[in-house]
Amino acid sequence: MLVEAAGAAFHAGAKAVSNRVMSGEAFEAVVSAHHGEIFRYLQRVVGRTGDADDLSQETFLRAFRAYGSLPGSANVRAWLFSIATNLAKNHFRSEARRRKAYDEVRVSQRQTADPAPEADLASRETGALVEGIMQRLPLRQRLAFTQRKIHGLDYETIGRSLGCSAETARAHVFQALRKIRQGLDGHGFLSEEPKG
Repeated sequence: MLVEAAGAAFHAGAKAVSNRVMSGEAFEAVVSAHHGEIFRYLQRVVGRTGDADDLSQETFLRAFRAYGSLPGSANVRAWLFSIATNLAKNHFRSEARRRKAYDEVRVSQRQTADPAPEADLASRETGALVEGIMQRLPLRQRLAFTQRKIHGLDYETIGRSLGCSAETARAHVFQALRKIRQGLDGHGFLSEEPKG
């Protein structure tokens, strides 16, 4: 199972604990500690609250099923990000048409929105511009950027969740930053060289 393979990467070298006894309270503590962050991560990656809610629920359902085989020394947060990342990848593979429809709805909503004060409008336009640039990034760059710059994960953890090395994860973040800055430059914003 995908979750078991993902779990293996987070306890390499650790002694496996078989049939770990898990009470409802133990897993509930995991959910309480990580659900909000996993949901926000998925929301930023997929762009739709409903999809993020579905994917975060699926993340914790899969985690619940595999939790008993996860060793006590495992990094649960990194493991959950890995599960969520795999689900997001699957979502993008199977939901390309739905994302296109969502973009069309967003454009029509922006056109019918009430006029706002100039500063608020500029802020929303900049946010929409950055979000639009991010949505056009290759999936691995978007995932790596979101995990690093928004959720503060280290490159080692990002690499594990994407199935690559820490250096490759760093390169994905660097390329994403470069493309975002180039996109902003094209709209009159000043930028500097990206920093990992």
